[in-house]
Amino acid sequence: MRAYVITIGNEILKGRTINTNAAHIGRVLTYAGYDVIRMVVVPDEIDEIVWAFRDGLSRADLIVSTGGLGPTFDDKTVEALAKALNLELELNQEAYSMVKSKYDKLGVELTRERIKMAYMPKGAKPLPNPVGTAPGVYIEYAGRRILTLPGVPAEMEAILDEVLPQLRVPGRYYYEESVVVRGIMESALAPVVNDVMRLNAGLVYVKSHPKGIEIDKPVVEVEVSASGSSEEEVKGRVKEAIRQILDRAKSINPQCC
Repeated sequence: MRAYVITIGNEILKGRTINTNAAHIGRVLTYAGYDVIRMVVVPDEIDEIVWAFRDGLSRADLIVSTGGLGPTFDDKTVEALAKALNLELELNQEAYSMVKSKYDKLGVELTRERIKMAYMPKGAKPLPNPVGTAPGVYIEYAGRRILTLPGVPAEMEAILDEVLPQLRVPGRYYYEESVVVRGIMESALAPVVNDVMRLNAGLVYVKSHPKGIEIDKPVVEVEVSASGSSEEEVKGRVKEAIRQILDRAKSINPQCC
């Protein structure tokens, strides 16, 4: 099962805001059994957001977006989603009740801008936002599942946590583990990584991450990950690959790890 992540917002593209949302969503979906195949960032423009949703629909089983669900003029995600799916944008009564309840509790007026957050593509399901006011949106279309989340990290995480049990891929497990290798340059460790990848072709994925200074004080974190239908099986594969890495690394530098 493939997943596609969309982050929406000019502030991300300008570098004003660090895109921690995409990292969080990618990690959560990976552990939920998905192969995250692409992450894209698009501006607060209808056509760009439409393109991203349609591109996601052409490539993945689950599309998750974050950003653009609020009350301001540049919050255009839901409108763009309706356009991407060729669906009517309508006032969702369940979403309206959610929004109204939030503002009633605050004792403030339900303005047009606030009601805007209750508009959704026809057939969409609103997702309660326990932290903020804008509901998330869930809709199924042409065998694909689409989830739109707010851009505020706390709101995004709260809604994603709530809906995650329904999104998990049944019978699919992911596991990863890392080992730190010191005193061996990444370039010297590369043949070890290549050898272990060859020995475990299709069973694990090995990735090296340099952490130190390559020439003077080399430190390399080696990450090993695997996916499969059994939790015990994937853990076993990862641990065996790590054992192979350590054995070979110690033959280069016995003090490495």
